[in-house]
Amino acid sequence: MALDNYFTGIQHVGFPAGNLDETKAFYEKLGFELAGEFMYNDARCAFMKYGNLIIETWEGDKIADVDGAINHISLNTTDADAALKEAKAMGLNLIDTEIQTRPFWEKGIRFFNIYGPNHEKIEFCEIVK
Repeated sequence: MALDNYFTGIQHVGFPAGNLDETKAFYEKLGFELAGEFMYNDARCAFMKYGNLIIETWEGDKIADVDGAINHISLNTTDADAALKEAKAMGLNLIDTEIQTRPFWEKGIRFFNIYGPNHEKIEFCEIVK
């Protein structure tokens, strides 16, 4: 099997916000809509959507307001367990060796992260249906 059997394209780009309310207002001025807002570890996280582009942004991260502070790109994953198994078999540089979860969206998400060759973080994220 190949890892690309388990994702369908980009799901979102994630970056920290110095001020989440200002960040949401800015993207709304550009035409984005708030697709969801969640709490995680006492911090707010918002998903802003424009067409098929989704930005995940959150408060409380020390790298906010720094040039190049994109935290990750996320690939829309159809089976996080199978994708992680394949990533391990391929010998990829795993950040997470087990599936991670968050209480985002109606039934949560399941995901894991790897590093690319330039230390870029790539998230494989399955929205639980």
